[in-house]
Amino acid sequence: MTFVASLSVTLLAIAAEAAFGYPKRLFGWIGHPVTWIGGLIGRLDTALNRPEREAAARRRRGVVALAIVLMAAVGTALLGQAALVGWLGAWAIVPLGLAAGSLIAQRSLHEHVAAVAAGLDRSLADGRAAVSQIVGRDPQSLDEGAVSRAAIESLAENFSDGIVAPVLFTALGGLPGGVFYKAVNTADSMIGHRTPRHEAYGWSAARLDDVVNLPASRLSALLIVAAALLLPGCRAGDALRAVRRDARHHRSPNAGWPESAVAGALGLRLAGPRTYAGVPVHDHWMGDGRPDAGPGDIRRALRLYRTACLLQAALVAALLLVVWALTRGSP
Repeated sequence: MTFVASLSVTLLAIAAEAAFGYPKRLFGWIGHPVTWIGGLIGRLDTALNRPEREAAARRRRGVVALAIVLMAAVGTALLGQAALVGWLGAWAIVPLGLAAGSLIAQRSLHEHVAAVAAGLDRSLADGRAAVSQIVGRDPQSLDEGAVSRAAIESLAENFSDGIVAPVLFTALGGLPGGVFYKAVNTADSMIGHRTPRHEAYGWSAARLDDVVNLPASRLSALLIVAAALLLPGCRAGDALRAVRRDARHHRSPNAGWPESAVAGALGLRLAGPRTYAGVPVHDHWMGDGRPDAGPGDIRRALRLYRTACLLQAALVAALLLVVWALTRGSP
């Protein structure tokens, strides 16, 4: 598939997912690519990750499991893409774009984060219930400010790994590229944890996820800074300063980039000390603004997020036009 075709698939995927999301009826009928990949990861975890084995053996088996998942997922995508191109020719970009749209989470992320703001408007209990759907920390320990910050942090981090990264890999490699990224990210979310069961077995998934998310995290920060430049009430300069000062201090090598950009743009403090499953995490603060966020700040973050998504789509469209013009003009 040519670069022009991959960019066309990507642009269609962005538009289709923003307009329709992933239909619930379709999910009930056939599931979702993440559930298919996750099912294979879970079966391999059960078969290969035996707790009685030594850490080194479990690490090797984790590498094998990750290779199997990637070969199965990417191989299926390559075969499907080849079949569609052979059958439909240039028109294959339409079904490929619709399929690639399932790998992006613009609409569902917006809906989940907006639900937290709506929940807090009703009560703290409703806000806690809504935020528990998108973060792993104990919601009962969170006051309104902590619930709001958690929602905004999830929005920032998932903008990078749920939207910018799959768009980037689809643009570079078509549907197989997007599927490759989604398989890596799903493996990390399922087994890439520092727990007794998965610290050794999930080592390769966690490390590969860190590597593949590195370019997207930096690009997501730039898109947020650019979006802040366009929106009244947002602070692009503070966003850029927060990225330069704080991003590298986050416990994640990638999450700090979009989180610090959002914190600076909105004049907030994000991340910092928090608790997951009763275990305290001592993390660096992102941004130097106020920590007392509320539902209004969640909605400001969503406006910033929507603008950054539009900028990303415009960037893909501009790149498509440039590459198409250069290709058309070449001998």
